Amino acid sequence: MYTLASFNQPSPYFAINMVYSPEILCLNASPHLQVFDRPLLQFLAKQQPVAQWEYQQTPDEPCSLDTALVLLHDYLNHREHPVHLIGHGVSGLLALLYAQRYPERVRSLTLLSVGAYPAVDWQAQYYAQRQLLPCSRQILLTRMVDMLFGYSSQPMVKALVKILEQDLDYSLSPHSLVKCMSLAPIQVTVPLLVCGSVDDAVVDAHQLRSWREYFSEEAISQLWVCPGGGYFFHCFYPKQVGEQILSFWRSLPPHRSQPLPTVLTAASAPTNSIFTE
Repeated sequence: MYTLASFNQPSPYFAINMVYSPEILCLNASPHLQVFDRPLLQFLAKQQPVAQWEYQQTPDEPCSLDTALVLLHDYLNHREHPVHLIGHGVSGLLALLYAQRYPERVRSLTLLSVGAYPAVDWQAQYYAQRQLLPCSRQILLTRMVDMLFGYSSQPMVKALVKILEQDLDYSLSPHSLVKCMSLAPIQVTVPLLVCGSVDDAVVDAHQLRSWREYFSEEAISQLWVCPGGGYFFHCFYPKQVGEQILSFWRSLPPHRSQPLPTVLTAASAPTNSIFTE
C-alpha cells in the first residue's frame, strides 16, 4: 500500500489517503528512514508545497520494485502535469526506474546517494559484509552505524541500530541474505540532478563521478557533492542540499502547460519485470 504526506509551511507532518498534488514529490520506500528525509523536506516546504509518497509493506509481502512502480504510476497517472521527483537510496532507485519508464510524467529527477550502479545502497553493503564476517546481526548493524553516521554515544548508537534493523525488516529492498541485486547504469532523458557526499562510505566518489558517462544530451544533467554528512548527508546539510535543488529547478526551461493524458491505470499497467536474466 502507499500513503501520501504533505509538507506545508509551517510544515506539520501528516499522512493522508487522498490525492494531493504539489509539484514536488519525494518518494519514500523506507518508512523507518523517513526521519532522515524530514529536515530537507521541511526546508523545501518553506519555498513551495512538497508531498511525500510512501510505500509500505508487511514482512510477509514479497519485495517488488515492480509493484511499487505500478502503485506510483497509478497515483501520478491522474495528475495533469509532470512532477519534480526526489529520492534517496532505494527510493531514488524507484524514482530513477519510474523516470526511465514514464519520462513524460517527470519534470525533473533528483537522486540523493544513488550511484551510477543504482542498486548499491546501505543494505547491499550490509548483506555483503554479512557474507564475509562471522558475527551477529546486532554486531554488524553496530558497525554499520559507525560507517553511516560515525556516532560513538551508546544511546544514539542503540537508537540508530534499531532504525536500521526496522529498515531491514520493513523496507522495499531488492537485497537479501540470499542475493543482492545488481543493476547496470540507467540513462534517463529527463533533467537530472545527482547529489552525493564527499565522505559517503556507500556511494563513493567513483560511483558519483561515473554518472557523467550516462548523462543524457537531451536534458540538463548536474552532479553536486556535499562537503560532508555521509550516506544521509541531506539530513545533516538540509540547507545546502535544498539550495542546490532549488537552483537546479530554477535552471530548467519552462515546461509545457497542456495537461497530460490519463492513459494507464494500475489495473492495466505493464507486468513485465525490471529484472532481466
